[in-house]
Amino acid sequence: MASLAPGEDSDDGMDEFMEKFKTHKYKNAFNESNWEEEFDKVPMFMKTAPEDIDPMKHPDLACLQSIIHDDERPPEEQAKSLKDEGNDYFKEKNYKKAIVSYTAGLKMNCPDSDLNVILLTNRAAAHFHLGNMRSALNDATCARKVKPAHLKAIIRGAQCCMEMRNYEDALQWCDEGLKVLPTDKKLLELRTTADKQRRAAERDARKSKAKEKKNQNEREALLAAIKDRGVRLLQQPPQRRGSESEEDGDDDGSTTAMAELRLDGLSSQEATGAQVYLDEQGALHWPVLFLYPEHSQTDLISAFCENSTFIDHLAVMFGEELPPWDTERKYHPQHLQVFFEDQETEHLYEVDVGTSLLKVLQLPCCSVKAGTPSFIVMVKGSPFCKQFLSSKKVHRPK
Repeated sequence: MASLAPGEDSDDGMDEFMEKFKTHKYKNAFNESNWEEEFDKVPMFMKTAPEDIDPMKHPDLACLQSIIHDDERPPEEQAKSLKDEGNDYFKEKNYKKAIVSYTAGLKMNCPDSDLNVILLTNRAAAHFHLGNMRSALNDATCARKVKPAHLKAIIRGAQCCMEMRNYEDALQWCDEGLKVLPTDKKLLELRTTADKQRRAAERDARKSKAKEKKNQNEREALLAAIKDRGVRLLQQPPQRRGSESEEDGDDDGSTTAMAELRLDGLSSQEATGAQVYLDEQGALHWPVLFLYPEHSQTDLISAFCENSTFIDHLAVMFGEELPPWDTERKYHPQHLQVFFEDQETEHLYEVDVGTSLLKVLQLPCCSVKAGTPSFIVMVKGSPFCKQFLSSKKVHRPK
């Protein structure tokens, strides 16, 4: 290259640029703190693609995207590019975008059946990882319609059936796959697991059915025992008595219907969840609620045997140690009166504490509400008892 004559300037200004370059640092140069960030802007080195590709911010990516989605290219090329795009999203675990890409590839309707099968199988995998088992199974089924012996589609279909606990279908998928490749390890493992879980499900179903049958028999025996004793169970508030449930059929039919409604989940409203049951000797045990209105207190006897008397329980509850809320120490068994309320008339009936629970429940004026017989307990002759009874009609059952 010929040297310039003294005083002659360079035509392209390179000499001037190089002189300035010696004294000015490149402002956009990579350094230790920003090189990873700068590299991530280069499509070849990007770890993840941006959600939205802005041509102003990512001109290189926008160019590549336009190449991938070039409508002038053959459908096969476009479908393959979309498949590769979907695979990239899949590797990033961005399964939703992978599905969009695979779907766009399928819409190309390219004549390459192998490529279409891959798109369907890959989309099935993306749906599978998102938990869309039904969609994944549909894609696997469509892939097999195009290529019946496609092993990946068969495995994916079997896996979907397993996740949906449809073990019979899973076994069928495995068996069809093993006809193609009898030694495939994945299919053999899937089939073993499917068969094991199917047998476990059938065993659980048998146990559940047997338990349901046992519960039904116990329920029927309980209903029969209550009906035979003539105990009335309230199925609805007293003011609604006479509705269609009591007007239909004869007396026996209405009693059974009433009992069924109340015994379905018949339990105490207390936190214990106690409920009436029939013991092996044929005796009924009821959850019984004692109410102490003077002190706004309650007691729940979770299993009051129908043959036990009220004094049996009162003697234990108010024996040597009285409850802490009885500050005047007056709740002694021999001083207590027990009443129940007629749900229809709201009249009070005094209970002989020496009477068994069964005899009280069999009285025509007594009924069981919410599965729990309730009784009011007060100190006989106390000021509160006199005032409480003064506003009520009190009867003593004969």
